[in-house]
Amino acid sequence: MPGLVPAVFRVARARRETHDTVTLELRRRDGQTWHPFGAGQFNMLYVFGTGEVPISISGDPGRPDTVIHTIRAVRGVTRALCAMKPGDILGVRGPFGSSWPVDRARGRDVLVVAGGIGLAPVRPILYHLLTDRSRYGRVILLYGARTPKDLLYTKELEKWRSQLDVDIHVTVDTADRTWRGNVGTVASLLPLAPFDPEHTAAFMCGPEVMMRFVAANLREREVPAEDISISMERNMKCAVGFCGHCQFGPLFVCKDGPVFPLPRVQPFLTVREI
Repeated sequence: MPGLVPAVFRVARARRETHDTVTLELRRRDGQTWHPFGAGQFNMLYVFGTGEVPISISGDPGRPDTVIHTIRAVRGVTRALCAMKPGDILGVRGPFGSSWPVDRARGRDVLVVAGGIGLAPVRPILYHLLTDRSRYGRVILLYGARTPKDLLYTKELEKWRSQLDVDIHVTVDTADRTWRGNVGTVASLLPLAPFDPEHTAAFMCGPEVMMRFVAANLREREVPAEDISISMERNMKCAVGFCGHCQFGPLFVCKDGPVFPLPRVQPFLTVREI
């Protein structure tokens, strides 16, 4: 079990992705390698004197020497994290949670669907697939954001599209004068995605309304429900299921997830929160 006391890390690099989103590359201050992690897991990041938040790991699972997190500034702790500079110190606990079942997708087509900041938790999937590309069929990424200025990892998306065997489709809700791509929801990209429904593994992360809608579309295309995985976002505090903040029906997102097979959580996705 990951420790409850945070290890001390320093910021090696801070890269601004958008006006409110920053990617931090972290290394342990003592020089040791961090724990191995699976694509889809998360760490608890602690800003001393401010607080702690769960953030999905967005780096390469094959390179645990550098821990990478993409963070959107929303409230106090995330704003403090996004303001950090190289050399700043923070605490890290983890890794926690379940991971994407990418190994079980070998020999099949892989469809990755992301909305907004949801691209960060699925980026490790793409690193994993591209490291072992010959073992998978088609690899398709469908990604949407609110505006062109809200798109993450734009240079990396272009690299994957131009140099590697990945089918990438990007859309925005609202275009500006410079945008020449798709306009509409992520679900509107599904007709552009050629895959074999009976032999496809689908991985999704983004707003719950997006995931519900895309999952319904995939089921209509006869993708088996058990082959659809989603990553849930909930208000996690302890990361080990003690506090109950992230309870979702009978499940705790922090210890039972955040990655779930669709059938395990589908009955609760339409329950309105109060």
